[in-house]
Amino acid sequence: MANPGLDDTDRRLLSALREDGRMPVAELARTLGVARATATARIDRLIASGTIIGFTVRVRDELDPLAVRAMTLIEVEGRTTDNVIRQLRGFPEIRSLHTTNGGWDLVAELGAESLAHFDRVLGRIRSIEGVVNTETSLLLSSVLR
Repeated sequence: MANPGLDDTDRRLLSALREDGRMPVAELARTLGVARATATARIDRLIASGTIIGFTVRVRDELDPLAVRAMTLIEVEGRTTDNVIRQLRGFPEIRSLHTTNGGWDLVAELGAESLAHFDRVLGRIRSIEGVVNTETSLLLSSVLR
């Protein structure tokens, strides 16, 4: 569901910034068909509202051909979710962690330098008290970002 506080221009602005977070404001304004001051004001408003929480660098995963990326679905026993999340936050290999509905309680995006490293990380996740099941899919190539 779209954020009701965002209009089409805001959504197009966010899309452009996702593509290139370093795009100059003048170029953003041209892309959006608005004045430079309008683009600047919208960025400032989106930052102030917490919609934009930061700017970051994305590194092409293919630059490290030995890197292993995966999505791991995690089933948690009973009321141990908060404890499991606390422990998972300490894993530097976890790029993102999300709660979800359905048969799985958590979804973790993992990154490791090799299959052996990935295997160790997965073993550590499975050994956390409260984790009762996991299912992992390796990410082979990105087709849309």
